[in-house]
Order: sequence, then structure tokens, then C-alpha cells
Amino acid sequence: MTEEPQTVQPFLEHLAELRKRLIIIITAVIIGMGFAWNLSGSILSFVTKPLTGHTYLTDIKKRAYEEIGRRYPAVYRQLDLGKETREAPKERMLNYSAPLEPFFVQCKISIISGFILALPIVFYQLWLFIAPGLTRKERRMVVPFVSVSTVSFCVGALFFLVIIWPVIINFSLSYEAEGLRSWFNMSAYINFCLRLILMFGLIFELPILMLLLSRFGIVTYAFLARNRRYALLASSIVAAFHADLITMFVIMAPLYMMYEISIWLVLVFGRKKPAAVQEGSGETE
Repeated sequence: MTEEPQTVQPFLEHLAELRKRLIIIITAVIIGMGFAWNLSGSILSFVTKPLTGHTYLTDIKKRAYEEIGRRYPAVYRQLDLGKETREAPKERMLNYSAPLEPFFVQCKISIISGFILALPIVFYQLWLFIAPGLTRKERRMVVPFVSVSTVSFCVGALFFLVIIWPVIINFSLSYEAEGLRSWFNMSAYINFCLRLILMFGLIFELPILMLLLSRFGIVTYAFLARNRRYALLASSIVAAFHADLITMFVIMAPLYMMYEISIWLVLVFGRKKPAAVQEGSGETE
């Protein structure tokens, strides 16, 4: 009878600690949402910029066509490649069909932006929650953990917005033809973009997660290197939740790339086996 409170109390303490951390995180996100509210219009303009059809891809194509025109003028004239460079950016706009739809879209943009602004606090609270399971030396790594985790998430989000998002929209717009024109719904467009922003941010957090698991002794370099094929399969399964092949590929490739980075990160910075354990394992062999 006396042992039961001793087993229940730590669990209740963990729940209370988790609730405390979640309350702080939610409060930080709400404050971040307030700061991001006035920026939501600029963010929406940036996200919809690829709809004009003028992106870094069109700049690369223009330079390539100009180089072909300089070296092979006959081919340039025969294929009328100059038409691509003469076309002006098209005017395309998002459309909404429900009352208050733009308002709710603005709320979604503000929430995600507020979450990103609050990332240092989010990761700090996460660190405080797992800190009891770390050694005293590892607890001192709070500043590198918060800094690297925040930067990794932001780099993943920016990588998607600057590199991947224009590719997806350009590919979609390439199907426009006579009698077939794009008519993007505002909610569908923004929901798709925000979901992928969060996904790419989390994908770039994979090396940090693997390093933490390695420090806890849950995974090792040998384990990660031995299971590369399963990681590739898991990356394909995660990417398969998206309907189109282009989005599947642009998710699968970075996800598996982050797994490879995780392997080498764990090799360099992961927890090393004590010498006694290594000698013992050598004797048993």
C-alpha cells in the first residue's frame, strides 16, 4: 500500500511539468501571433509571388535561352525561344468563395508565423522538460540546443519557400493552356503552403532529434547506418501522404538527406560507449 503513491507521484509530477511547459508555449505562440498579425499581408504577398510565373526558375530559363541564342542563333530562331523571354508576368490572384475566408486565412498565417517567432521559447521549454534525464554536462548545452534547433527550423522553412515552393507552383502553372486556366482557391493554396512550411521545418530538425536520441543512448551510429534502406522506405511513406508526385519527391529527397546528415552528426557528436563496455563486448566476441 505504501509503494503505490511512490509510483504514481512521479507520473503526476511529469504531467504537471508538461502542463506548465505547454501553457508557457501556448502563451508565447499567442504573443507571437499578435506581433505577426500586421505582417500577415506581406507574408501572403510573398507566398503568392510565384503565381506571376516570374521566379528564379524563369530567370535561369531566360539565361539559358539567351546563351542558346548567342551560340546557336539558328536553333534559337527556329524554336522561337525568344518568346519565353518576351512574355510579361501574368496577373493571377487567389480567389475565395466563403464569407470571412480571408480573415481565417490571415489567422492561420499569423498562428504559424507566431509559432516560428516563439521557437526559441518552444525549444527552451522542451529542453527544460527533458533536462532531468540529462547529465550535468549535457544540461549546459541548452543555448546551443535552442539556437541550433531554431536556426534549423527556420532554414527548413526558408528552403521550402525560396527553393521548393516556386517549383511546385511553376509545375502547376505549366498545365495552363487555351481553355484551361488556373483558378486557385485561397484557403487550399495557403493551407497547402503552411502545411509544407511546418513539414520542412520539422524535416530539418531530424538531425537534432537523432543527436538527442544518441545522447540518451537510444540510437547509435551503427544502428542508423545499418537501417538506411528502411529510412528511405519511411521517407517514401511520409511523402506518399501528398497526392502529387512532384510534392512527394521534394519531401522525400530532403527527408532522406537529413537522415544521412543525422548519421554523420551522431558519429561525430553522439554518445561514445565507455571503454569498459567496449572491452567487455570485445571479450564476449
